[in-house]
Amino acid sequence: MPDRSAGRGLHRFAVALAVATLGLIAAGGLVTSTESGLSVPDWPTTYGQNPFTFPLSKWVGGIRFEHTHRLIASAVGLMTVVLAVWLAWREPRAWVRRLGWLALAAVVAQGILGGLTVKFLLPTAISVAHACLAQSFFCLAVTLAVVTSPRWIESAPGVSDPASRAAAGLVGLVFLQLLVGAVMRHTKAGLAIPDFPLAFGAVVPPIASFPVGIHFAHRVIALLVAAATIFGFVRAWRAGRPASKRIWAVLVGLVVLQIALGAATVLSKKDFRIATAHVATGALLLGTSLAGALVARRRKTARRVEGRIFPMPLAGRRSSSSYPLRRVK
Repeated sequence: MPDRSAGRGLHRFAVALAVATLGLIAAGGLVTSTESGLSVPDWPTTYGQNPFTFPLSKWVGGIRFEHTHRLIASAVGLMTVVLAVWLAWREPRAWVRRLGWLALAAVVAQGILGGLTVKFLLPTAISVAHACLAQSFFCLAVTLAVVTSPRWIESAPGVSDPASRAAAGLVGLVFLQLLVGAVMRHTKAGLAIPDFPLAFGAVVPPIASFPVGIHFAHRVIALLVAAATIFGFVRAWRAGRPASKRIWAVLVGLVVLQIALGAATVLSKKDFRIATAHVATGALLLGTSLAGALVARRRKTARRVEGRIFPMPLAGRRSSSSYPLRRVK
């Protein structure tokens, strides 16, 4: 009989990679929020030493933030290598195997960009690219976690969720928001508008400089994200699908939390803990909306009716993209 535990193990490892990537994004946000990006001035070494044997006694000041970020990045990179090889060995679907290799290429590129940010002393263009690629890699990790799940594999493609387009649109808006947020952070425009909810005491501030413009754009897109989330929640609620309603309820909660953290970041004059939480919640919002969009394109669960035949994961890799069938008793 096919070994179903192998498929579950692969899925759990993919989930672990997604969680570790979220932690890596949070660690990167902490480095930016504390301006610790050049606390370790060399790369790939740490003050000329092997980063894995760098003495704990020297993890002081900003070094502990930057060095921890590098170690988490190394762990994520190793996990990605393992996942890509595991998928190549066990995964029968060619497109999923290709996603694994794409994730590996992305994490290698991300490591190189991270090194370049240090070598070239944090240039804005490379720093923003580094931040955006981190979110893109997180999307790949989330996608792999979703499509390797037993629920995804055992469910047949069916009628799309009525809110699927709203979910896809939300993913695009959230990614745009994170892109603008990355530009805002790396151009130090986080406090270009020092008040909230108004902007210089007005609804629309005078756009007299790039920092003010990018900061205000970040706020405007936040309103669009909120509107899209409410729209999707209403559509899901009207459709009456419990699973869809739960996902959209979580998204509404994350959007409310994200806006509150954004306001607190401004009002606290960019307290590094709040700013880091804002970055992490933004990534979590992106990952959750992506997972919701993927699931919305597919039936949530297979209807287990006696005598029906359902697909079952293979124990090992096969050339066919289909799964062997089993009859539910």
